[in-house]
Amino acid sequence: MAKRHPGKPKSGSPAQDHPGRNQKRESPEAIRVPAIHDLAKRLRFAPQQGRIWLDDQRMMLMHISSLGALRQELIESLGKETARGLITRIGYQAGTRDAAMARKVRAGLNTYDDFLAGPQLVSLEGMVHCEPVALDIDVQRGHYFGDFYLVDSSEAEAHIAGYGIGNESVCWMLIGYACGYTSAFMGRPILWRETECRGMGHAKCRVVGKPVEEWEDAQDDLRFLRIGDFVKWAPEDEAPLPATSRIAARLSSAPENSFGVVGISAGFNTVCHMVNKVAPTDATVLFLGESGVGKEVFANNLHRLSKRADGPYVAVNCASIPEHLMESELFGVERGGFTGATTSRAGRFERADGGTLFLDEVGTLSFTAQGKLLRALQQGEIERVGDTRTRKINVRVVAATNVNLREAVKAGHFREDLFFRLNVFPIQVPPLRERRDDIPLMMNWFLQRMARKHDKHITGFRERAVDAMFAYDWPGNVRELENMIERAVILAEDGGALDLCHLFTSGEEVDTTAFMLKRSGSIGRVSETSEAESPPSAAKGRPGLAETEVAMLRAAVAEANGNLSRAARVLGISRPTLAYRLHKYGITPEAQ
Repeated sequence: MAKRHPGKPKSGSPAQDHPGRNQKRESPEAIRVPAIHDLAKRLRFAPQQGRIWLDDQRMMLMHISSLGALRQELIESLGKETARGLITRIGYQAGTRDAAMARKVRAGLNTYDDFLAGPQLVSLEGMVHCEPVALDIDVQRGHYFGDFYLVDSSEAEAHIAGYGIGNESVCWMLIGYACGYTSAFMGRPILWRETECRGMGHAKCRVVGKPVEEWEDAQDDLRFLRIGDFVKWAPEDEAPLPATSRIAARLSSAPENSFGVVGISAGFNTVCHMVNKVAPTDATVLFLGESGVGKEVFANNLHRLSKRADGPYVAVNCASIPEHLMESELFGVERGGFTGATTSRAGRFERADGGTLFLDEVGTLSFTAQGKLLRALQQGEIERVGDTRTRKINVRVVAATNVNLREAVKAGHFREDLFFRLNVFPIQVPPLRERRDDIPLMMNWFLQRMARKHDKHITGFRERAVDAMFAYDWPGNVRELENMIERAVILAEDGGALDLCHLFTSGEEVDTTAFMLKRSGSIGRVSETSEAESPPSAAKGRPGLAETEVAMLRAAVAEANGNLSRAARVLGISRPTLAYRLHKYGITPEAQ
């Protein structure tokens, strides 16, 4: 664990009052802030194209007065609570994106230089100048404590111009940024709070950050970071968040879902907003999205928020039922309706009467089944197999598919009339790779759930594991993330942290080509960008990436005495990945 606690805070300051901490006080200069040139050189202006770039992110210059006018209009039109939440979440998303860039730029450096890129980036972006007061980081054990002065906050300046000095802190976007940046860096939710603010008359602003569970009254601030009403930051805490709406009130007594509906990304926010809007109605809803994004979880929550919440919720996976049984499964069967039907049985539609019927993978239905489903939706009645009478039903249908139904209609694989009957209120659930802001929340959610499930104490994630989780493409989406963390919890030692060797064990491809040999002879990761941009003098005599990777592979295999599993653990990659790369370069373990 690395600790830096410079400066002597005033009596009663957050750093001094933090419990259980052996405070070593030094001069403010004790925290060495790294040079900013590695970040500054990634800021590029292209005025002929009307573009400003910070690394691979497009940026823009904005007048502080314009920011103040926008902020004031949000407050006046939406109310202070809603405006603060919106502005805080905008900051959060900016923080998570900067965290990804910081890890790329400063990969291979020490934890503090890596982390302090965030405070330097907000300075480079013209938001504020940060002065560290105390900093204590241990990613592996999930421990974090930070205390910073914010000097000359542009956000405070914009607020004071419109409202003057008040009695509440006003650096909402900066707080959101700090939460997003640190949560992404740590791989677990970190909450920041502003304890001093220029908007309250202080000379400069001051912020303190630590894990959510270490704050006694975290809910007071978490309400500004919550997206929709499905979010639970601390699943181990049985006490629900304050029921600020009918939705939260219903979910507070609902059982924990299997995915963990947590998130703060714009994509997640949109889905929650759409579910919130349509839930009180009886409209048919169609969830669209890749496999594993959590469509069934959202459908279940939609039912809980609806007027039918006290009625049954019946789910059926259309792909899992053989075609010749689909009709009897959906509509039921009368005794003697076909060979083997010795008793009458209600189908899924009847069992869902007065409630919600969820049809998952509806795109796999045969044309025959599609026609009978269409009739049930149009007429509001069904007929059991072998029966002579129809039965009225009162069912709200919610469907889901990972198939592009419009394309299926064009290809002649799906009925156009059924598509329009289902497509009353479509909701697109984005894949996890498009909502990476949600990854640290999900990592924390699943880690705690799986640790409880398997009765193990896991301290957190190693830094390289957090890097890999953000870099991975997640073809299996949230379901893959859940399975990966459960597998890692099982493999990890009790009382230890999750590492790459626990997470990526099933042949997942994680980019591990950017390595270099240090002067000490050990192998360390570097960013390809940093290496490519190194001055000629520094690059002279340095082997290329291919040569470096070959040297790295040979060294690891030799150190493991030809044991590929052990060599893979040394490198922090899976055994299949190691075997693939050895084959790629024609390296055999026996040759080492």
